[in-house]
Amino acid sequence: MNNLKTDYMGLRLKNPIIAASSGLTKSTNKIKACEDAGAGAIVIKSLFEEALVEEDKKMKGSFDLHTEAYEYMRAQIHLQYGPDEYCKLIAEAKKQVKIPVIASINCISGEWWVDFARKIEKAGADALELNIFPMTSDETKSSAEIEENYYKTLLEVKNNVQIPVAMKISMYITALPHLVVELEKRGLNGLVLFNRFVEPDIDINKMTLRTTFPFSRPDEMHQVLRWTAVLSDKTDVDISATTGIHTSEAIIKLILAGASTVQLASVLYKQGFKVIDELLQGISSWMNKYNYDSINSFKAKVNFGNTENPDLYLRSQFMERIREID
Repeated sequence: MNNLKTDYMGLRLKNPIIAASSGLTKSTNKIKACEDAGAGAIVIKSLFEEALVEEDKKMKGSFDLHTEAYEYMRAQIHLQYGPDEYCKLIAEAKKQVKIPVIASINCISGEWWVDFARKIEKAGADALELNIFPMTSDETKSSAEIEENYYKTLLEVKNNVQIPVAMKISMYITALPHLVVELEKRGLNGLVLFNRFVEPDIDINKMTLRTTFPFSRPDEMHQVLRWTAVLSDKTDVDISATTGIHTSEAIIKLILAGASTVQLASVLYKQGFKVIDELLQGISSWMNKYNYDSINSFKAKVNFGNTENPDLYLRSQFMERIREID
């Protein structure tokens, strides 16, 4: 097999395939299975801030008149649901595997994650991925205020840890290139494109709200492709592409667009860990066909700045494409 090594946030990976944060990376057995199947790195299933916040609110209401009791119970909740167990998993994973182990925090505010980040670094994580998306229905909050939350989050974490820090962000941002450039100025090491959310749905028989979280579809890769190509031309931050990546062809396209790595989850759920080797073989075969001897030799070859028709990445071509179909 060809040399598939790549660099991501200063980490040397044996290949560009990362097992994304999911139930498939929540235990040492599964993490070891990812490595055995050929993954270049893994992102441990996220530690969710929301669960800790909710537990804390419930306790505070019960112990308003008993401060010492509240603080004691708060410590116990953190021990059970917080970073202690998560850090134990990181430490165990580092003993079991040789590939980089990336921790993940799914955070919504600034109260909790700085302390988590310190503990995660101490546990031995090779890097930290901040999964941040402040979903807001507050009509008084501007896009600038929301973006400021990203900057504040990154700065506080970077000021407290030495390991590389990535942000997994949403495509639902007003000025994505501007945000990313500003994050780079503040020390961002990696950018994960994009978040995949639990989506709302309505049961029309019960007339009640419910949520759904379907696996990604291959056609969803194209939005990721567009922004990978555009952003890789605007920033030196390493990009890890995710969502809709089910084939070696999709991985090759994203690397050509400028991605350093890709993160997989849905395809691993659907086809099992064995698909990793199949994807790597597909990349290697393509490299042989076109005489590429490394990932870097074709990375970003067709990004926004390296193609003759960069406007094809932009929405301005929409009407022209419709006319072609007509």
